[in-house]
Amino acid sequence: MSSIHIDDLEAAINWWRKRAPSPDGVHLAAETHALADLYGQLIAARSTQVDEADCSLEALSAFEQWAATLPDSPCIAICSTSVGDEHCSGCGRSFDEVTRWTGMGLIEKRAVWHRITQQGHWLRFTAKYRDRLIEKTAPGEAAA
Repeated sequence: MSSIHIDDLEAAINWWRKRAPSPDGVHLAAETHALADLYGQLIAARSTQVDEADCSLEALSAFEQWAATLPDSPCIAICSTSVGDEHCSGCGRSFDEVTRWTGMGLIEKRAVWHRITQQGHWLRFTAKYRDRLIEKTAPGEAAA
């Protein structure tokens, strides 16, 4: 079963708060409300992740809309799994994750993104790669 990590849930809530702000400072947009309910459940359970099966359809829909604004794949076209490495030195995915990526669901992909971001030692997360990415990004455009 795939799980949503609290970090992604917080990011989705903040994205929705900017996209659909409260008109009166009290009431939340339906999407923000659905995600906030889920967040509250995580906090009450003192958990950092929630199974996809335990999410309301409204929360899943809002989460998926947020996630659609993010890069799909962490690939930076420097793959070392093809030469036998257990994890790609470019993006950090395992050989299995690389080969199954197109068949994975969104929440499973976000779990992989969370793991490789937390580990943070793959080439994708080095200063040299970030600097190269920033140089290629047009002014006003967000880097992946």
